[in-house]
Amino acid sequence: MIVFLNGKFLPVEQAHVSVLDRGFIFGDGIYEVIPVYNGKLLRLAQHLDRLKKNLDAIRLNVSMSDGQWEEILNELVLCNAEKSDEEKGNEGAVSQGTVNLGNACVYLQVTRGVAPRDHSLPAEAKATVFAMCNPAVSAAPELSEKGMTAITLEDYRWKNCHIKSISLLPNVLLRQQAVDSGAAEAILIRENVVTEGAASNVFIVQDGTLITPPKGPFLLPGITRDLVLELASENNIACKEQAIKEYELRGADEIWLTSSMKDILPVTSLDGKQISKGKPGPLWHTLNGLLQSFKENNM
Repeated sequence: MIVFLNGKFLPVEQAHVSVLDRGFIFGDGIYEVIPVYNGKLLRLAQHLDRLKKNLDAIRLNVSMSDGQWEEILNELVLCNAEKSDEEKGNEGAVSQGTVNLGNACVYLQVTRGVAPRDHSLPAEAKATVFAMCNPAVSAAPELSEKGMTAITLEDYRWKNCHIKSISLLPNVLLRQQAVDSGAAEAILIRENVVTEGAASNVFIVQDGTLITPPKGPFLLPGITRDLVLELASENNIACKEQAIKEYELRGADEIWLTSSMKDILPVTSLDGKQISKGKPGPLWHTLNGLLQSFKENNM
């Protein structure tokens, strides 16, 4: 694997970061996860816009234009593209544009960099910029037939969940609690109101209307979340951003979870109770089809 670290593309084995980096010491940094389909970064402009907003939110200045980010990330994808068997047999003859580009996932992380350990922000520190590209791990095919299981848990995280911070320990523990119970995801509830999943946004279908919690400090403004709302609106599917009460979640006709790398996941079991008759609902099939078509036609 070739990674990008502080201006250089190099093998992952040669990439090293100081133990004094504030990302290591404090979890002081921001990250993005960007899907790659057919070699192209999906919704890159939206991901970069969120990145800049999050960097501003933690007062981390990185002098990189959108064009510079795009150039780096596209080069990273190309560096990690899998060659065809013919190309492998003609090593050295491969030029840009002849690589077999598949689906992948770019992880981008920016930390405040190396500085003496102190809780206050350092007066001078050079940001650490790291990015890697891995093959995409698609959702299991049987999800379209059976759906997934989820449990509800108390949302005990901090009050700035809209910041895509690398400090993800609460999310990790909540997801693991779901896994330990035999579920795939935890849907989080704060004061009887649904916020989001441990690593996903939440949608419900109620009387034919698609509903998702409004943006705010208690949930991450997901790129796929926004795309689903756009597709619904463009195709005259009733949708709205509105607070979802816990009882509304439990009584929903359909429940979905969305994320950049898993698209739209239908929940068919919540806390052991069957949802949507135990199979993905009709509106999920419609929106999932629209999303797949969007990806095929925009890449």
